[in-house]
Amino acid sequence: MFYRVIGLMSGSSLDGLDMAFVEFEESGGKWNFEIKAVQCKPYNAEWLEKLQNATSLNAYDYLLLHTAYGQYIGEQVNEFIAENDLHHKVQLIASHGHTTFHAPQFRMTGQLGDGAAIAAATEINVVSDLRAMDVAFGGQGAPIVPIGEKLLFSDYTLYLNLGGIANLSCKTKVGYIAFDVCAANRVLNLLAQTDGKVFDDGGAIAASGKVYTPLLTRLNALSYYSLPYPKSLANSFGTDEVFPLINAFEISNADKLRTYAEHVIMQIAYSIQKLCADNEIRNSKLLVTGGGAFNTFVVQRLTQSLQPLNVEVVVPDAKLINYKEALVMGLIGVLRWREEYNVLDTVTGAIRSSIGGAVWIGQEA
Repeated sequence: MFYRVIGLMSGSSLDGLDMAFVEFEESGGKWNFEIKAVQCKPYNAEWLEKLQNATSLNAYDYLLLHTAYGQYIGEQVNEFIAENDLHHKVQLIASHGHTTFHAPQFRMTGQLGDGAAIAAATEINVVSDLRAMDVAFGGQGAPIVPIGEKLLFSDYTLYLNLGGIANLSCKTKVGYIAFDVCAANRVLNLLAQTDGKVFDDGGAIAASGKVYTPLLTRLNALSYYSLPYPKSLANSFGTDEVFPLINAFEISNADKLRTYAEHVIMQIAYSIQKLCADNEIRNSKLLVTGGGAFNTFVVQRLTQSLQPLNVEVVVPDAKLINYKEALVMGLIGVLRWREEYNVLDTVTGAIRSSIGGAVWIGQEA
């Protein structure tokens, strides 16, 4: 079976709307894919402000934004289709939306971007609300990417996404384990913006600084890190808890960046070390994707930190680095359309695996 899908992702780093047009082929339970076209549509200042401040809105204005953002997504998809000559070639759109509220302990997660608005704007069938079913079953609703790692990247044992939040997946004999490790680019970018930069290109500012041990000690003592997996983080962890903690220390911004980069590396290395101890997965390959994979300083330090475990760090081509999550959202949408499990209970802690996603029929009957 062939499926031609546009996968959409807006991550917590707020760098833009990622779009990937992918052709999937399934034969005898084996999946192959080809990424045919990609684009990241950066948010302008107006949309950046709207998304950053969404959680402070009252219920009425929040729902208006939910609809408006869905319309915006639909318009961006229409432009993407026109620019890449994809008219009448797209069978399905799978939209993750932009996460605002995430409280799985109350069986609630919220992503902006009304699927009905996207379907109406594009007149293409849409799958949205990809995390809600898992959360309703008592799961964390995150990470949801491991189903794509299982079906599309089976050559690896470990998978690291360095996005606004760093999350880690591991293939074991009893199933997939995955969890959010720590806030990553969301905090690193905020620190870089203090120096007037959008982000710390290649980790150059961090590399020029020094690790400040008192701050590193406070960061590593945050209670989240002692929780067992499955576990997940809301965007507010980085912005409301970590960033103010860092700024409470009167040190140079370069030292703040260096210290926080070291904290991210340490938490990832600690997590992998525990996974190796629990699951006997030494001598493995780690696939690193997400915007942080371009941070050469962080990748180099991570490579050094994992050498004692004989874990090989693999950074793929730029297209996969940038669009792996959009790719997997497309696959999750296809699996929902096929009414097959697309979220794994071993990853999220739900009472069972689930078929997640709301379907909106945009095409004419």
